[in-house]
Amino acid sequence: MSAQGVLVPDVKVDGVNDSNGTTNGTNGIHVVNGTNGVNGADGHKDGADDSFDALIIGAGFAGLRMLYELRKRGISARVFDAASGVGGTWYWNRYPGARTDSESWVFIFTFLEELGMDWSWKERYPQQPEVEQYLNKMTDYLGLRNQITLNTRITGAHRDESNNTWKVSTNKDETFTCKYLITAAGVLATPLKPPFAGLDSFQGEWYQTGLWPNRKIDFKGKKIGLIGTGATAVQVAPIVAHNAEKLTMFQRTPNYVVPARNYPIGSEQMDAIKGSYEEICHRARTHSMGFDIIDSKLKFEDLENDEAIQSVLDAGWEKGGFHYFFETFSDTLTNPKTNAVASEYVRKKIRAIVDDKEKAELLCPTYPIFSKRPPAGHNYYSIFNRPNVELVNIKNDPIEEITPKGVKLGSKEYEFDMIIFALGFDAVTGTLGNIGIHGSNGESLADVFKRELTTSYGVTLPGFPNMFMIFGPQVPFANGPMVIDTVADWIGKTISYLEKHHYDRIESKQEAAEKWSHQVNHLFAQTVVAQSAMDVKSWYVGANIESKLHRTLLYFGGIPTYINVLNKEIEDGYPGHILSSPKEIVV
Repeated sequence: MSAQGVLVPDVKVDGVNDSNGTTNGTNGIHVVNGTNGVNGADGHKDGADDSFDALIIGAGFAGLRMLYELRKRGISARVFDAASGVGGTWYWNRYPGARTDSESWVFIFTFLEELGMDWSWKERYPQQPEVEQYLNKMTDYLGLRNQITLNTRITGAHRDESNNTWKVSTNKDETFTCKYLITAAGVLATPLKPPFAGLDSFQGEWYQTGLWPNRKIDFKGKKIGLIGTGATAVQVAPIVAHNAEKLTMFQRTPNYVVPARNYPIGSEQMDAIKGSYEEICHRARTHSMGFDIIDSKLKFEDLENDEAIQSVLDAGWEKGGFHYFFETFSDTLTNPKTNAVASEYVRKKIRAIVDDKEKAELLCPTYPIFSKRPPAGHNYYSIFNRPNVELVNIKNDPIEEITPKGVKLGSKEYEFDMIIFALGFDAVTGTLGNIGIHGSNGESLADVFKRELTTSYGVTLPGFPNMFMIFGPQVPFANGPMVIDTVADWIGKTISYLEKHHYDRIESKQEAAEKWSHQVNHLFAQTVVAQSAMDVKSWYVGANIESKLHRTLLYFGGIPTYINVLNKEIEDGYPGHILSSPKEIVV
């Protein structure tokens, strides 16, 4: 799991206190827009203004970063979030084993060097509680909490062209207006609901990983079914396996899981990291996917023998995490031969780790690596050597229904005390579509996304003036905080440009959006995985949902190129956008 997100509908989280120890919704006395007031239980000041320069949807990484960016530029803003605490993805995803796949020292607000906040990470790949604590501390350190309204879901946003504003409604029958609407709802923020008939009849416990309750769940001595083997299941399975009487995993499509090689970070190493943040951030900003890695320049055809190839792959595998992909060969995504060798290397590792040959083959993917987003694992494959772990292939024997006692396939019924659903997300466009945003002509964003994905740099789109998306469709496929920092910085500069030059309205030009979208789709089509991602129902092409538009949701051109594109748009005076003042608006 490595993305930001909020606004999951109809969710109740058990527990009174947030993980940072503060009571939900009681933040004391704060200053809001220059006036003193006491926050109510929802975090909203009684009698507060209902109009802002900017309204931000989501209080995860993206929402907090955007709020800070606007505040330092003197733009009044308020964040709204359905949760009772900040954190977005790192608030909701509390399942055991939840942690980042990005190394802790780049899973940060990358403007950290200008802040001076002291923070020490405990591990190479931090767990969910630590990330949530980091976000809470950052919120308080920056003094952002008084501009955040919690326990409040945005239920609609409608463009009012006559007043050049957005009218935004909440689940508490409140209405707010703003000049700029900014979505910070996360790339993986809407978990897929279990689609199986009979779920209400199940007599045991059941949970979704993306909506995990804020209380301890006891696995000890229980028979547990885990449905799904994606990035989330890879993290939760080892925890459950070590405590349950029996764990049965239902797998449709196996994944390529690389070893994380996690380790605790000692004080001396952390001091060295802190002293190197400037260089670390520079490496991340110049890496294709925003990691503290120097991209390999080596191509598969540069090596002459199998021994040399093996040595390169061995080095990446031992370093752990995404180093296997980026410090080995530069053409894994574009050269079928390179991809085939990198894929087979992982399959050989699976066969070497898993004792049971039949299980090992079931765990071996046959599609090109990166067709699905590969997770970093923490002793994932080794759990299949445990006598209490069973692997069930449901590709040709799918789940028919949930029964009162468990899970029924076409050939067999399995009885469980607990079922865990790790089914993935309605990624990128799903949460945005669920908010109920309607543009200038009244068309909903959800309907637009069903018809086409046409944006300018994944940030703006035609027909939705003064609306910006952080981690919208067609932003880079990369380390989340790095994307967020890049986009938030651009949005902040753009709003300041508009204010300085007395423009009140910005909208993406249709031709500019079509040009960017063509580039996004063209780049993806050049990869080895363009078709196989569709075949294996990858979320980053929308193929995990049958009714969704099946097209690449993300830009595969890399962070450095993307930063240059955004910078050029500013330097050239926003040629891809229509800028206007109120008197120029034709209604």
